Amino acid sequence: MHADTKKYNLAQGSTEKSICQLLAEQIDRHLPDADNKVWHAHPVWFLDGNPIVGYSKLKNCVRLLFWSGQSFAEDGLLKEGKFKAAGARFTAPDQVDTTKLRLWLAESRETQWDYKNIVRRKGRLERLK
Repeated sequence: MHADTKKYNLAQGSTEKSICQLLAEQIDRHLPDADNKVWHAHPVWFLDGNPIVGYSKLKNCVRLLFWSGQSFAEDGLLKEGKFKAAGARFTAPDQVDTTKLRLWLAESRETQWDYKNIVRRKGRLERLK
C-alpha cells in the first residue's frame, strides 16, 4: 500500500478509518499487481495505468468505486455517474462483505473500460476486456 494511502486512511475518523483499512487490505490482497496512489484526493488502484477501484470518504459514508462496475455480472453495486462506474457505500466495517468484494475485484481485472484514454477520445469509452 502506498504511503499516501496509509496517510489518507489515518486521517479518517475511527469508523471510517477501519472501513478504509479493510478495503485497502482486501484490494491489495486480491489485486497485488495493481499500482496504488492517491489520485484526485483519494486512494485508487490502477492496472496498466487504467483506474480500476478506489474509495473515498463522503459526508456520511465511505464509497467504494469500481470504474467499470456497471459491466460486472456480480450484483450489489449501484450505478455512479454518467460513464460505467458503480459502487457501494459503507457506514460500518461489518457492512463490507469480503466475499462479494473479492468477486468484484476479480471482475475488475477481467472487465475494464479504457478510462486512461477518455480525454484523448473526447469522453468516449472503449471496452478493453
